[in-house]
Amino acid sequence: MADDSVVVVDDDESKIVTKFLLNTCRLRQPSRHHVQAAARCSAFAAAQDTNLSEHRYIPLITGSSAEFYIQPMLSFVGDIDLMSHQSSQLALPEGYQPPTELPAEFYSYVDVCQIIDSEYPGYVCLMLSYLLTEDSDTGKYHSVGLPCSLPNFISMKTDHLTTEVIHGPAVTLPASEHDLSSDEVPCVRCLSWPLQAADWPTRHRNCDWPDSATVDHVVNNGCDIVRVAHPLCRQDEWMSKAQCRLSFSRAEIVLLNSWMLVQQIAYHMLRVFVKTERLTDITGSTGTKIISNYHFKTLMMWACERKPQSWWIDDMNVVSICIRLLHILSDWLQNKTCPHYFVNNCNLIYNTDHLEVIVSKLSSITESWLSTWFVNNYLRKCAQLCPDRVSQFFDDVSTSMKLRNAVSAVVDWRRISALTDLCSVCHKAKYYVSLLLCNYPLTLQSCRVWMNELVKIDSCFPDYFTAVAFLHVANRIKKTFFQ
Repeated sequence: MADDSVVVVDDDESKIVTKFLLNTCRLRQPSRHHVQAAARCSAFAAAQDTNLSEHRYIPLITGSSAEFYIQPMLSFVGDIDLMSHQSSQLALPEGYQPPTELPAEFYSYVDVCQIIDSEYPGYVCLMLSYLLTEDSDTGKYHSVGLPCSLPNFISMKTDHLTTEVIHGPAVTLPASEHDLSSDEVPCVRCLSWPLQAADWPTRHRNCDWPDSATVDHVVNNGCDIVRVAHPLCRQDEWMSKAQCRLSFSRAEIVLLNSWMLVQQIAYHMLRVFVKTERLTDITGSTGTKIISNYHFKTLMMWACERKPQSWWIDDMNVVSICIRLLHILSDWLQNKTCPHYFVNNCNLIYNTDHLEVIVSKLSSITESWLSTWFVNNYLRKCAQLCPDRVSQFFDDVSTSMKLRNAVSAVVDWRRISALTDLCSVCHKAKYYVSLLLCNYPLTLQSCRVWMNELVKIDSCFPDYFTAVAFLHVANRIKKTFFQ
């Protein structure tokens, strides 16, 4: 554990930390990370246009870039997460009838794979079943049987991604001097809600989260299938290639964006704590990690569903909330179980070695200790981002009054700097738009991706992109016809 060098004599410390978090986490102001994620997604789409292959990959920004609507002073958001599904491949739950209509992103012929359950909940295999072909006159799809010589079970490939680093289902593109690294996960799109999670939409919920509209949105988004085998099957030559995992990344984006502000902040602070304390680096005897960020996301989703709104907002104490959540996780680990949020009978604890190390750390944490930890390991780092005249307030926070003054100074600076930070993001967006238009072809697909992603950041960015794109086209015309 970190050294507790700060001692505040008043028990108001946790409330001061909460005030700091509530007043420094901006709401939906674009950041450089959002711009880089949009640029990476658009570059991915544009690069596909240079490939004459009809098997396009459709990108989607997932992970923290898409899930958080808050912008804390310390983001602790590392790389950029992308998923990409092939335009000529589709997965369907076993027994479903062939669809007659598909979204416009799909090609005129589509390989359809049936989702076959495995013995491990949450994990499946894909069996190539038939081909869908589009009628050019009606736009309807018709199913066509496959030759018997074709293989039944398939494995996903990552041929479209060029990099040397493979991490689980993801292919990592390393960070450059100015850009973050990105994890790109190839997947197979499933437009239907999976049978393994059939109980989730109708599950009884006492606390009205998620509401019916959010549940409908989640279910209508379907899911994806990613290429990763169950931990107990990764040494098996056949299963390591054929087994896949159900991915609910689309659902998680919708759900996390429906959280209250305090819930997003609590999740952010849990991520900060476990990363700083390196709890997700603890491995078992096989070398595999015992817990990951996904365990904390699962913990939060269950808590949002099971705890009433009053549990979150009556006291409005982020530190107290984090303590209770960490103790819930400790109990789960003590019982060697972490229930999957969507799939019944799926336990996310695969490795039980050394669980007691994590349990011991989590169960011993008190509100007083965690408050001081946040001051030392979060608030102080935020202060270091400020000018010296502001950060020097944290040189001495030995009393509650001094800590309040230090927090107020940082909060005021954070508020004043909002416009400057936004200008910096705008300059970054202009840079990426110009860079990508110069280095990648301007096609219908790349334009669509750019417009869709930029509008999520700020409504003015698509207008800027349109203006620069027209100038770019005009310059190309000039060079072609007047030289």
